[in-house]
Amino acid sequence: MSTTGLSVFEQLIADFQNASTWLELALLALCLALAFGITRMLRKHFASDTSVWLGPTALRGALFPLLTLVLVWIAQAVLAHYQQVFWLRMAGSLLLSLAVIRFVVRVLSKTFPNSTAARLFEQVFSWLAWGVAVLASLGLLQDVMQELDSLHLALGKTSVSLLTLIEGLLSAGLMMVAVLWASSLFEQRVLNQVVSDLSMRKVAMNITRTVLITVGLLVSLSIVGVDLTALSVMGGAVGVGLGFGMQKIASNYVSGFLVLIERALRIGDNVRVDGFEGRITDIKTRFTVIRASNGRESIVPNETLITQRVENLTRFDQRFSLTTDIVVELNSDVEQVRALLLAAAAAQPRVLKAPAPSVLLVEILAYGLQFSLTYYIADPVNGQGNVRSDVNIAVLAGLRAAQVALAVPQQRLSWPSETPIEGVVPVVKNGADFIGHA
Repeated sequence: MSTTGLSVFEQLIADFQNASTWLELALLALCLALAFGITRMLRKHFASDTSVWLGPTALRGALFPLLTLVLVWIAQAVLAHYQQVFWLRMAGSLLLSLAVIRFVVRVLSKTFPNSTAARLFEQVFSWLAWGVAVLASLGLLQDVMQELDSLHLALGKTSVSLLTLIEGLLSAGLMMVAVLWASSLFEQRVLNQVVSDLSMRKVAMNITRTVLITVGLLVSLSIVGVDLTALSVMGGAVGVGLGFGMQKIASNYVSGFLVLIERALRIGDNVRVDGFEGRITDIKTRFTVIRASNGRESIVPNETLITQRVENLTRFDQRFSLTTDIVVELNSDVEQVRALLLAAAAAQPRVLKAPAPSVLLVEILAYGLQFSLTYYIADPVNGQGNVRSDVNIAVLAGLRAAQVALAVPQQRLSWPSETPIEGVVPVVKNGADFIGHA
């Protein structure tokens, strides 16, 4: 290995001495400028921050290093007929690694925007890609591959070389990334334009991604040389696992498709599940994300949406009801209180005029009259608490202006009282102790 390594470095030194450095650097700068100009021109016509190839800027997409690589290869092929090429060959290896890294990173960041595992995979893959690029530039890649091929690992009765294992993992990973990119492209170019319903679009996207991942995994295994007939045994084991240990996961998976297909609940609906009220923001394969107006999120298993009671608070006419309850003193004027409550609701711009707000005297208590104000809004996605707060503030201001007092509930008094209160004597009524005024 030392002799081979010495000859490699001697060859590098010879190429460096024979190469025309300034000419190659000038050609490299020209390739970079042409690639940047083409990428920037394309971004003006097909500008998209979510594009894998173009990226948020001309330099951050995968297209810029790929175009530069093609131009460098062309320049290298032409210049090699006249002299030794050194710098363009080094730049070609680095640009190839950069293009692959950009593509993988952009696809994973779009598919898993908040995944820590995806970020870790990106870093590991980037270091490996740069390492391969450096070895290829120095001419040591072939020697390293031969050394890895000579190392074997025993997997049962089968002996697999370390090189084959690495190539298998690499091909499977790149195939999965390509599948994720293809499914994302299919969603943007086809599903978003053909399917308008969010739930049906989610169903089509889940089915497409599942099929593509399965096909990509089978293709990558066959490329490595794995006998696909051996997968029948694994398929049987997976079936048994789904029937016993993974029945909850399978149930949630199937329930997610049923929710999306039946469309009783849709993305964007306001629902109440097990006392938690909010808006459905996403329906995933195993769970549904419900976000409340205060920003809290609830993760609900899809099986719960099928087997338990779920209240859909969103009507087909997109009206959403809110309530405000108050208790005033017994001697208050009922019509005056009703008018104050209706005026407080009608004064808010987000409260609908039709259906109009309504006030009910829901209960006559021993210490006051309980009223319930019901009003409707058409945009619950913009928040509900702020509307309820505005109505409550207007109600309180109206009651104070009209000098209508809120009732104070009677409190229980311990009997006998250890510390008597002046002006208050215990009163016994129906076996219970209440406060009474002397």
